[in-house]
Amino acid sequence: MPKVVQRGCAGCRPLATMAATERSTVDNDSLPRLRAAVQALPAYVAGRKASGADVAALASNESHYPPLPGVLDAIAGAATTVNRYPDMGTTRLRTRLAELNGVGIDEVAVGPGSVGVLSQLVAAVCDAGDDVVFAWRSFEAYPILCQIAGANAVRVPLTPDEGHDLPAMTAAITPRTKAVLLCSPNNPTGTAITLEALAAFLETVPTSVLVVLDEAYREFMAGEPDTVALYREYPNLCLLRTFSKAYGLAGLRVGYAIARPEIAEGLRRTQVPFSVSSVAEAAALAALDAADEVATRCATIAAERPRVEAAVRELGWEVPAGEANFFWLRCGDAERERLVAACADAGVMVRGYAGDGVRVTLADPASNDRVLAVLAAFAREDR
Repeated sequence: MPKVVQRGCAGCRPLATMAATERSTVDNDSLPRLRAAVQALPAYVAGRKASGADVAALASNESHYPPLPGVLDAIAGAATTVNRYPDMGTTRLRTRLAELNGVGIDEVAVGPGSVGVLSQLVAAVCDAGDDVVFAWRSFEAYPILCQIAGANAVRVPLTPDEGHDLPAMTAAITPRTKAVLLCSPNNPTGTAITLEALAAFLETVPTSVLVVLDEAYREFMAGEPDTVALYREYPNLCLLRTFSKAYGLAGLRVGYAIARPEIAEGLRRTQVPFSVSSVAEAAALAALDAADEVATRCATIAAERPRVEAAVRELGWEVPAGEANFFWLRCGDAERERLVAACADAGVMVRGYAGDGVRVTLADPASNDRVLAVLAAFAREDR
C-alpha cells in the first residue's frame, strides 16, 4: 500500500480519519466554498416552459415551427455514432460557414450556442479587473459572463427610444476596456443598429478593444445587413451568430463567431472539449441546406411584426420599432407582474424583466392575436 501523505493546517483532520458521526457535524465553514464572485452571481432567468398543447409559448423567442426539412433525418443519422466523440474542431460545419460567409476556416469558431461562444470570448480577452462595456437593458447573460470571468460589467443605459446609445458607449471606454458588446437587434427591446451607425461607432473605438456584434436575430431583419463586409474593414470586430432562433435548433446548442484568426484560435483554445456534439453539428449542416425555408419562415414572422406592433400601439402602449421576432413593452414592476399574470391566465407565456418590462415573442397569427386579446382586456381593466 502506498503511504498516504497528509497535509494541512495544524489541528486539521482529514475526513477519512473521522467517524461518521463526526463527519456529519463538520462546520460548513471548513468545507470547500465557491468563489465569492460565483456566490454573488444573479441566476439566469429562462423563459417559462409551455405546459400544454393549448399554451402559447412566447417567452423565449424560440421558433414555433417544427424542425426544418432534413434536420430530423440528420439527427437520426448522427445518433448512430454517439458512442464516439464528435469532431472537436467541428470541421465540416466550420468549412461550410466559411464558404457561406466568404471567410477563411481559420476565421470561424463554433461553440455550444452563441452564449457559449461569448463566454469563451470574454475568457479569452479579459483578465480580472478588465472592463466590458454593453448597453442595458440587453441580453441578460452579459453581466453574468463578465462576473464569472472577473471582468467589470460596464452598463450604458439605452436611449429613450430603446436603442444603443453609441456615443455614450464610446465615452465609457477606458484603458481598462477589453471588449464592447453590441446586441443588434437588441434583446429584449428589438431595436437594431444600422450599418452606418455601426461603422461610425467603430471609428471611435480603439483598435485594441474587441467589438462583439451579437447577431442572434439578424435573419428577422428587413434585408440582412452585410456585417461581414464591415468585419473586413474593421479587424477588431467579431460577429456572433446562433442556430437557436431562425434555424430552430435551440435545444441542440450551436453558435459561431467570425473573427480574425488570432481571436478565433483563442476561442477554440478556451472551448470545453467536445462541447458541440456530432448530432448538433449534423443538424446545423442540414439546417443550412434548408436556407430557402429559413428565409420564408423569417419573412412570415417579420410580416406579422408591423401588424402586431400597430395594434399594440392603438391600445396605448409605446412599442419601439423592432426588427426581431419579438416586441417590447416598457412598464414598471407592478404593471409587469399583472401583465405576465394576465397572459398566463390566458394560456400565453411571456417574459417579464424586473424593473424594465415585458418581452413577447412573435409567432403565428393566431398566437399573436391571443396576445392582442389579453392586451386589449388589460388596457380596459388595468391601465
